[in-house]
Amino acid sequence: MNGVGSAFTEALGLLISGDPALWEIVGVSFSVSLRAILVATPPALVVGYVLAWHAFPGRRLLVSLFETLLALPAVVVGLTVYLLLSRRGPLGDLGWLFTQPAMIVGQIVLAFPILVAMSRAAFRAVDPHALETVRTLGAGSVRGFTTLAREAQFGLGAAVIAAFGRIIAEVGSSMMVGGNILHHTRNIPTAIALETSKGSFAQGIALGLVLLTLALGLNVALGWFQARGAAHP
Repeated sequence: MNGVGSAFTEALGLLISGDPALWEIVGVSFSVSLRAILVATPPALVVGYVLAWHAFPGRRLLVSLFETLLALPAVVVGLTVYLLLSRRGPLGDLGWLFTQPAMIVGQIVLAFPILVAMSRAAFRAVDPHALETVRTLGAGSVRGFTTLAREAQFGLGAAVIAAFGRIIAEVGSSMMVGGNILHHTRNIPTAIALETSKGSFAQGIALGLVLLTLALGLNVALGWFQARGAAHP
């Protein structure tokens, strides 16, 4: 028990003192995940809009596919991206394996189906008369999309928050394609796994506290967006 208390006290000391090694790992996590979500969000919202409001052959199959991909294990994504980016893979010439761009690719794959599924639900919840009014006024697809996006802004915000929470906490993909390289690809989840395996708990606890604080903040924000969306149907 004393050992746990000592490790927890040391972890708090690392956080309060602004330990450079610890906050560098936090910085890598946020840098990678923010870039991944910024790349994934625009096309995913467009796909969600199309699946919500446009009828075409194969739409139901695509909807089912994205809903199935919501449960896609991170380690499977990591293996797929690894095979694509490995030296003998079709994208091996990029030289991205064990780099932050590889981690970003993996996180984009994980975030995309969440963004599509949740944004489709948000677009479907919008009053159909809003789109009919835009079409009556002769507006094109881009105007229709932006109009419905404004109407569904709280639902779309919830989708982005949920996707970001998913990718910043994943470990399987980042470990496989990033390599957990110090100063380069070591993020919060992979660092926690490493420190725990070494029996060095202080940094792992400190990073776990950062992740828990982030999770709490994201859940509060998600609840706020969902409440606002319910209050403004």
